[in-house]
Formats: sequence, structure tokens, C-alpha cells
Amino acid sequence: MHYPVPPLTQLDSWQHFADAAVQASVQLDSVRCIRAAGLHADFSGQVYSPELEAAAKTLLADRQFEQQRDVLLGGGISNVTEGRAAWHTALRAPAAPKDEITTERERLNAFIRTADIARRWRNIVHIGIGGSDWGVRLSVSAFGYCKQWRTVRFVANIDGHAIAGALSDLNPMDTLIVVASKSFTTVETLENASRALEWLKAADVPDPYSNVVAITARPDRAQEWGIPEHNIFSFWDWVGGRFSLWSAVNLTTAMAVSSDVVAGMLAGAAAMDKHFAEAPIEQNIPVQMALAGVVNRSVLGYGSLNVAPYDFRLGHLVSYIQQLEMESLGKSVDLNGEFVTVPTGPAVWGMPGTDAQHTFFQWLHQGSDGAPVDFIVCQHADHSWPTHHQTLLAHCLAQREAMLRGKSYEQALQECLSGGLEAEEASWLAKHRVHKGGRPNTLIVLPHLTPYSLGALLAAYEHKVFVQGLIWGINPFDQWGVEYGKKLAAGILGELQRPSVEATHHDASTTYWVEQFRQADSRD
Repeated sequence: MHYPVPPLTQLDSWQHFADAAVQASVQLDSVRCIRAAGLHADFSGQVYSPELEAAAKTLLADRQFEQQRDVLLGGGISNVTEGRAAWHTALRAPAAPKDEITTERERLNAFIRTADIARRWRNIVHIGIGGSDWGVRLSVSAFGYCKQWRTVRFVANIDGHAIAGALSDLNPMDTLIVVASKSFTTVETLENASRALEWLKAADVPDPYSNVVAITARPDRAQEWGIPEHNIFSFWDWVGGRFSLWSAVNLTTAMAVSSDVVAGMLAGAAAMDKHFAEAPIEQNIPVQMALAGVVNRSVLGYGSLNVAPYDFRLGHLVSYIQQLEMESLGKSVDLNGEFVTVPTGPAVWGMPGTDAQHTFFQWLHQGSDGAPVDFIVCQHADHSWPTHHQTLLAHCLAQREAMLRGKSYEQALQECLSGGLEAEEASWLAKHRVHKGGRPNTLIVLPHLTPYSLGALLAAYEHKVFVQGLIWGINPFDQWGVEYGKKLAAGILGELQRPSVEATHHDASTTYWVEQFRQADSRD
């Protein structure tokens, strides 16, 4: 089946956009800021010109941006390769567009209230992976890093050390196992859940299944697994796994740091949804984030995006955005099944500043490739040491300015001479101190780190991904590459577990290692 989406490079508007991007530059003498949904986004560090702005509007019109945005926000079929909506925005709408959303939210809140009143479940082990894990880790660490009365541990990896470490030293009688899996077939999640159930049984918990909660789009499979119906909370096929933070998946967040945190995140995300739906293109934060990303990746040729949150509490933000962008935009085939002829989704990486400055900022400043950077910082701290926060802010602004302005050879030479070096040595050393400058970046400022501001930030990145997928002509809501690897893993697992099964249809190296691992198991 083909969709009426012309390949990007066949559009005149794309060529005009690309040409304008090449001619544009960072405007160091002006400020381009947008304030919305509690965020302040400064795009002054991205290339700009009036011609580029006009070309972007024409390109988005050719890609039917407004119509496709309405389809997304209205629950139409946006995930065309799987024939379903991508309606995660419905989960945070002030007035839920579906009764089942309200019903499930009320059930979830009742479960949490009952547990809180009884001071039940002193320990929570959250078992999930990918979209069922990163967002919850992020929200719990952001708002519970120094004050939560429940012990919360996360298990994602199939490595047995992960589940063993998570269960160690906990009291099984007062431990809630939260199993989050959209399909309820995820191998890593179900294996880890089985080990947790065995742990409960070994401790003689009277009704071990009553200590297990499932969050899934397939409640029938959770019931077949043994979990009672009243302990199963649903979300739906039209919620993609990496967009599921807004669903019952956030049960662990609510129990760890309160339902008010979850409600605040939903409200912030809804505010960003409204901004995305209504703001003109030139004043639309997600759209401007997307356009900057397309310029940097597909025109200027940057292969990656660095995310630098200058806030210790946002340590898991990089992984969250990494999954969101790379699983969504790691595509090379357009909706017509044709190869995309421009580079798409960049590699996303990073860590919180200031740790990052002592790890890889040297590469960002003077490496031969470099990368655009999203600097994210809170204007106000929530601790009582102003010097710490002022120093943090100073480092964030200074690193950003250094990337923008750079340092010329003449500046570096004058520094060396002023430092007392002889002319010959100064000339030599100055070459090592040159910064190219002009490294594109965006600064996103949150007034405080609140549930509202974090929700708005995450929603902005979600909508950015949608707009980039639209421009590139790819579907940001599927992940067929991951599915292929899962299928291969199932076959290899069968070969490892049954030595009599011949390892076939592999490349030579894979066949060799299947045999090596089987022989090691037999020797053990």
C-alpha cells in the first residue's frame, strides 16, 4: 500500500529550505526565545534567517502539517504501518475524550489511596523495560531523590543480576511487584516477573499474586499469567510503549512520590499539547525544536544530538529522550516504502552537567565532528545553597557561549602572548586553543523543576519527534527493527536450551558462538 507522501527530496520546498539553511547563520546579536507551558526555549544558538523561516512554513504546508497535527491530536490513524492512532495526548487531556480513560484513572487512584491510608507496600519493585521503565525512573528520581517513604527499585535488564539485586534485603510480605508491559509478552519483563513471583512464594506469602500488579494493554494475558483482575490496570493499543508514561504505567511514580506529582505532569503535558495545537509555527516550541533538528541532521550533517540537563535530578532524562527519538526516528524507509534520501534521526546521547564537562565536552568544543546540544537548566534551585546553583548556571551559560562564539587564532595568540610566552611558542600553542565556534544549540529553561514543567518538557520532545517524522516522511510510531531482533533471539534461545537442535541459518560467527555457549553449559 502506498501513501500520497512525496519523497522529501522531490519537493521544491525542501530544496528551498535546505538552500536557506546553508545560507543562514547563528545570530549572535539577537535573541530568539519562546515562552510557553512554563518553559522558556532560546533558539538563538540555531542558524536562522527570515528566508529560512519562510521556507520552513512552505515545507510544513507541503507536508500537510496542520492536517496531520489534527489527525494526531484527534485520535486518527497516525501510526499507518500498524493501522492505529498514536493518541497519548488523550491520556493527559483535562477532559478525557474516552470514558475508559477516566474509569481507569479512578481505579488507579483508588488503589493508591487505599495503599497510602494503610501505609501498605513499604517496597515497590517496578519491572518493565523501555517505555515501561525510563519515564517512571525519570519521574521518581526527579521528585523523590531525597524524600520517599517507600523503597523503589527498578528491574529492566534480563541479566539475572538485575532482579537479584532488586529483591535483595526486601521484606516480601510488604513488597509490591509492578509488572509493566504493553503486550504482556516482553521476554525480559516476564522472566523477571517470574523470578519475583518465585521469590514471593519461597517466602510463604499467603497469596503471592495479590502482591503483583500488572499494567498492560492485554489484561487477558495478565489474567492468564495469574494476576487477579482487580490488580490489573489497562492502557490501550493506541498508546505507543514509549509514550505510555501518561498511563497507569505511572503507578509507581504515584506511590513513590504522590499522585499529585503525576497529576502535575499530566497538566504540564496538556498545556504543551495546547501550545503545540494553537501556536503559530514561528512561536511553536516543538515545531522550532523539530526544524532545528532537521537542519542540523539533514542539511548541516551532524550525526548526533547531545542532551545536557544541568540538573542532577534529571539524570534519567537523557535515556528517556534517547529512546523517544532513536526508536521513533531511527528509520531509513519512508511511508511509501522507498529509501529516504537524506539523513534522518540522529544518535542521542549525553549526561547531566557538570559531569559532562569533565567527560566529553572537549569533543563537543574541538572535536572534528561536534554535535548540536540541548542545554536544559532550572532557573531556581530547590536546595538552600545559592552558590552551588549560581555556579551551575554559570557553567551552563559559559559552555554554551563557548560553543557559540568559539575562539579565533588571533584571540588565542593574544592570550598566549599576554601570558608571557615567547612569540614562537605562543604561535604554536595558540593553534591548540582555537575553538571553531558556531556549534548549534538550544537552551531550555525551566523556572523550577516541578511536575508541571517536566511534563511540558517531555511533551515538547514528543511533538518534536512527530514533526520531524512528518518532514522526513517516516512513521515515528513503529519499531520494526527491534521486532526483528526479538524474533532472532527467540530462535537462538531455543538452540541454546536444546542442544539436540542444530544451529542453522546463521552466519558463521553466530553459529560458532551458539556452539561455544552450549559446550560451556554442558561443562557446567
